Amino acid sequence: MQAFYCDQFVLPLPQGHRFPMAKYRRLRERVAAELPAVRLQEPAPAGDEALALAHERGYIGRVAGGGLTAAETRAIGFPWSPAMVERSRRSVGATLAACAAAREQGVAVNLAGGTHHAFADRGQGYCVFNDVAVAARQMQEHAGRQVPVTIVDLDVHQGNGTAAIFARDGSVFTLSLHGASNFPFRKEASDLDIALPDGTGDGAYLEALDAALAQLRARFQPEFILYVAGADAHEGDRLGRLALTTQGMAQRDARVMAFARELGVPIAVTMAGGYGRDLETTVEVHLNTVRAALEHWESCADDAR
Repeated sequence: MQAFYCDQFVLPLPQGHRFPMAKYRRLRERVAAELPAVRLQEPAPAGDEALALAHERGYIGRVAGGGLTAAETRAIGFPWSPAMVERSRRSVGATLAACAAAREQGVAVNLAGGTHHAFADRGQGYCVFNDVAVAARQMQEHAGRQVPVTIVDLDVHQGNGTAAIFARDGSVFTLSLHGASNFPFRKEASDLDIALPDGTGDGAYLEALDAALAQLRARFQPEFILYVAGADAHEGDRLGRLALTTQGMAQRDARVMAFARELGVPIAVTMAGGYGRDLETTVEVHLNTVRAALEHWESCADDAR
């Protein structure tokens, strides 16, 4: 199975910044050590033409040229630097590469990405460019038709930027299962939003996910799934407010992979958020997501034989 990483493009952050930049390198190290069937690759950066499929050119130019306003920079939550621009382009490029690989092999992974708070004209919440939105639009452009794509967003924070970008696009179905009282405090309307109360644990969460996937299947027939697999629904997350155990998170991932298998469609996976009090716990949750994708890939390979 192919997985794409960009942790060598480090985003320089002030001391004490709460974004866990180190988790990406640690995740790649553990994938390399524990999942030898995963082929790790560095992606090419996403260029302006690809980004413009989902973002306004003026915004792309302000990011690339260091012309963001102070308010725009505060909303993103990262200080501007050339390294920030390169990292953001590479993260989108990794999702584009994962989608291309998934179309050939059934499933592939971006060890970063899931930057679902980025709107067409602005960034927000540690998200500069919206990788899943760019990827969905690029797949459609390459196919020369409105390929039906589903974005299954299970980050604990609602995918508001993604929902806004596809608000009037019937070819992309957006599903977000998230904390009701968590960021962003002004939600956008996804095609299907499931808002969960603080403290939701494994049983209630998985029941809600099963119901959401059943609704999705009844309402839409995707040919491709983009999975935003945030680790921040875990009980140990500083920003999550939900209470899923590590086992519950693994069951969540297994359900999404089973859904893709039942539909017989490719799936590309992005890591999205994860802000655990213990870095290794967050990395473990992300690693289990990669493991679930690998098991799905092995099943696809068995079917092909």
